[in-house]
Amino acid sequence: MELKTARLTLLIDPNKKAAFERLCALQDRTASQVVRQLIRDYLAAHGVKYTAAGPEENPTVNTERARATAKRLQPKSTAASGSRARRRRG
Repeated sequence: MELKTARLTLLIDPNKKAAFERLCALQDRTASQVVRQLIRDYLAAHGVKYTAAGPEENPTVNTERARATAKRLQPKSTAASGSRARRRRG
């Protein structure tokens, strides 16, 4: 697993993007996960070797970092945030 990331920006037809995102959702995967897999497969098919970015000296720290990142990226409950907003409005 890569520990550092870089952004890849691309332009795509809006209808194609929507269809791709629907298919990813049906497979319970994010568009980013699928694109990363496609890139890995493409590199492998063409015999391109690479080393994933980031140090692997301490796997425990990396696991903790991954868990913290996953927790931070979890979607917030809309029900809880909606009730907080109603309370603030009075």
